[in-house]
Amino acid sequence: MASDDISTLIGRVALRDRAAFSALYRQTSPKLFAICVRILRDRAEAEEALQEIYIKIWQRAGRYAAGETNPMSWLSAIARNHAIDQLRARKPVANAIDEAYDLADSAPDPEKSAVNAAEGRKIDKCMGELEADRADAVRKAYVEGLSYQELAGLFGVPLNTMRTWLRRSLLKLRECMER
Repeated sequence: MASDDISTLIGRVALRDRAAFSALYRQTSPKLFAICVRILRDRAEAEEALQEIYIKIWQRAGRYAAGETNPMSWLSAIARNHAIDQLRARKPVANAIDEAYDLADSAPDPEKSAVNAAEGRKIDKCMGELEADRADAVRKAYVEGLSYQELAGLFGVPLNTMRTWLRRSLLKLRECMER
C-alpha cells in the first residue's frame, strides 16, 4: 500500500472512521506484528501487544502530521516503543523459595557494598566528564527509561541527533570505566 494511502487512512482514523481503522489494520498489522515478535520473541505476547498498539493508534491518530513523517515509520515507532516498554515491564521470573531467601537475607554483604560504592563513585566521576546535557540524556534514557523520541522532544534535537548523543556518551563512559 502506498505511503499516501496509509497517511489518508490515519487521517480518517483521526476522525473516528471505523472502516478506515479496519482497513489500516488489514494493511499494516503484518509489519507491526513482525516488529513485536522480533522484539518480544513471544508470539502470544506480541499478539497482545499488537492489540494495545492499535488502541494507541486509534487514540493518537490525530497527532500524526501528514507529510512530515512517513506513515509506516510513525506506526512502526509506536509499535517498537510499545514492545520495548513491554520488555522493560517484564518481571524477572523467580520461584517462591528464591523470593523468600532474598527477603530473609536482606543484610548487605560488606564486601559487595564496598565494591558497589566504589563502582558508583567511578560511574559518577565518568558521568561528570560528559557534557551536562549528554549526561542528563543518558540518565533519563537508562535510569528513567525515556525513549529516544521523548528525549529528542525534551532536549529539542532531532531523533537521530539524540541517538548519536547517547551512542557517543556510552562509548565515552565505557572508555572511562575501563581506565
